[in-house]
Amino acid sequence: MGIRILVVDDATFIRDMIKKQLRDNIPGVEVFDAPDGARALAQLKGQSVDLILSDWEMPNMTGAELLTAVRAMSNGGAVPFVMISSRGDRNHIVKAIELGVSDYLTKPFSADELLKKVFKQLKLAGKTPMQGVRTATTQGIAFASVDVLTSGGGTAPKPVNPFANNSASVLGAKPDIKAVDTPKTAKGKAQLRFSNNRTFACVIREMSLQLMSCLMQRTDDLPTVFEQTVVDIETGDGSNLARVNGYVHSIQAGENRADTSVVKIVIRFVDNDAEKFETLSNYIAQM
Repeated sequence: MGIRILVVDDATFIRDMIKKQLRDNIPGVEVFDAPDGARALAQLKGQSVDLILSDWEMPNMTGAELLTAVRAMSNGGAVPFVMISSRGDRNHIVKAIELGVSDYLTKPFSADELLKKVFKQLKLAGKTPMQGVRTATTQGIAFASVDVLTSGGGTAPKPVNPFANNSASVLGAKPDIKAVDTPKTAKGKAQLRFSNNRTFACVIREMSLQLMSCLMQRTDDLPTVFEQTVVDIETGDGSNLARVNGYVHSIQAGENRADTSVVKIVIRFVDNDAEKFETLSNYIAQM
């Protein structure tokens, strides 16, 4: 029997990225996925897996609750469980260890970082992948390939209006959450966190429940289109308002000249968490 891995995350984009890296680099791997802990637990009751990769912050059942349930199962004590989270603070990691986590991966992460964690846990479990495993070629760039969004078909996504059809239902928000249909002009601040500890401060110009447009300083290490990021949105007093997962939708010069020092970047949010939608909705309403 080949290696069987369960991927759990409420963001379809994140699940697709992880599944693609596993299938591209582990020959014969069987990958299952679930959008939350409750549905992941239902799958585990009917089949066994060799590794679980789970997000922490999910609706219905969190990754922490899933981990607790797995460790309580008769055959779940030895299953490698890698927790994935946008929070990398010490208290969060300590809590995961106390719950019985095998390893911890902080968002955003590169393909190399993901595969190192996966191979380490499989080796410890005596499930070393077959010969011929292909190494990641991202070189620290997190999943910066067009086929991540096209299921490997090689067809580029159709051009879209970034702020068209900005209803919460597009990302699966619960119907009782009020959607913000048009982007609001803002003067807020945010921090964009990418893999390899790259961070960029930016000024928010427009925001909807789907997208955020912001300006940041031009650097020699700019993000790339489709690169995943964690957005830390700040309140007026400088404290973090929310951590939102997303990816770079577009990036362009902020001024009509080649030597511009300003870059305009649009981030598309990928979370499917009703609580985050509500937080963003309230923030946008106060702009």
